[in-house]
Amino acid sequence: MREVASRELELAAKSEREHLVEFRRGSARAREAAFEALFRLHQRTVRGWILRIVRDPAAAEELTVETFWRIYRASDRFEPERGFEPWARRIATRAALDWLRAQKPEYAVANEFFADLPSPGGHEDPAVSAEIRHKTALAFGRLRPGLRTAATLAVIEERPHKEVAEALGISVMAVKLRVFRALRLLRKDLQKQGITP
Repeated sequence: MREVASRELELAAKSEREHLVEFRRGSARAREAAFEALFRLHQRTVRGWILRIVRDPAAAEELTVETFWRIYRASDRFEPERGFEPWARRIATRAALDWLRAQKPEYAVANEFFADLPSPGGHEDPAVSAEIRHKTALAFGRLRPGLRTAATLAVIEERPHKEVAEALGISVMAVKLRVFRALRLLRKDLQKQGITP
């Protein structure tokens, strides 16, 4: 049983490697077939990554399509030996950042960005908790998209700094710096709103 599963994984990996090479260097027909296969293999992962950033399922669907369109157009810059997923994640992150830049800061509140977070500070009063969530979402929405994305991925989604760095095309140290700045700005904003974080 284990041998069969292992063999299937090996074939799937080999198949993906072949698709990657064909996507970069194949004939037009082979490139299109490879692209379709890569889309089927990675669509869910890319959509999940985008959803982590934008927090809007409808926008994530649209941005997934946009991401794969960008991937298709940039196929000549793809390096098969570096892997598809990190490259796709980086393109997806850029598409998500472009989308975030176009949104108004209040979008985070309208999108119920913090609806699934536990009550902050142990407040039992639902009105107080809702107000704190609302103010936190407003403060978060006012962050620059680059800071907001780094903080979302590293702090809220708890993704490794290295993965966030690759997706943003920056160093791990730069990710740490962006997260630090984002948290500092959030703290200041919340204090101005009368909330002690």
